[in-house]
Amino acid sequence: MDPAVLREDMVDSLEHEVKSVLHTDRVALAMREVPREAFVENERVAYADRAIEADGTTVLAPSTAARLLETLDVHEEHEVLIVGVGVGYTAAVLAEIVGSERVHAVDIDRNMVYTARGNLDEAGYGEVFVDCRDGAGGLPEYAPFDRILLEAAAVRPPRALLEQLAEDGRLAMPMGTTDQTLVAVDPGGEVIDRVCPVVFRPLLLEGQQPGSIERNRTAREDREFAERHARKRNGWEQEWIDWDASQ
Repeated sequence: MDPAVLREDMVDSLEHEVKSVLHTDRVALAMREVPREAFVENERVAYADRAIEADGTTVLAPSTAARLLETLDVHEEHEVLIVGVGVGYTAAVLAEIVGSERVHAVDIDRNMVYTARGNLDEAGYGEVFVDCRDGAGGLPEYAPFDRILLEAAAVRPPRALLEQLAEDGRLAMPMGTTDQTLVAVDPGGEVIDRVCPVVFRPLLLEGQQPGSIERNRTAREDREFAERHARKRNGWEQEWIDWDASQ
């Protein structure tokens, strides 16, 4: 069947099921546009509403992705950070809403970073910036962020992520260990919305990810790459350009 038809059916079911998980037009429209088959190798299950194990990670069920995005409450003008990019699907949906250049993502697993970059490029969102980082440290080179999405469970929001939120920012995350709840918190770490029970893998720390030895050896290079990319994207706004000398 045509993937576009499957996408329409998927979103229709998320909007109209008994316990609707899609409430805003901007999220629904974005999910109708993103080719989910670019992120899930098996097209037969790409649009089924269930989680899928792929490339050593869990691809979220469409209903779970929708709940995360609704909780995040993202708007067109927002700068967004995703911690735990996975295969890149939620990053693509957010890119549909705010634009690819406003979406930044990190993952502690270098293999997932490569996978997400490839998937996003194939799907038409190659300008999303994806870097290999310890997610608990965020991405300070691009802060502040209006919205941060943490796609891994933690007992409390990492302090660095809260510090990288804009003054009126919002962070969405699964909070807890065995009993997890999808919540939204403000920059002070206060819970401002409790949504529903969820089950996510825990947030990994440095040294816990696959290939940690290689990751540790290249931490500096990853950081320098992000800084260069940030400078490049600022274009004509660079402070180091001496306009008088260039006349």
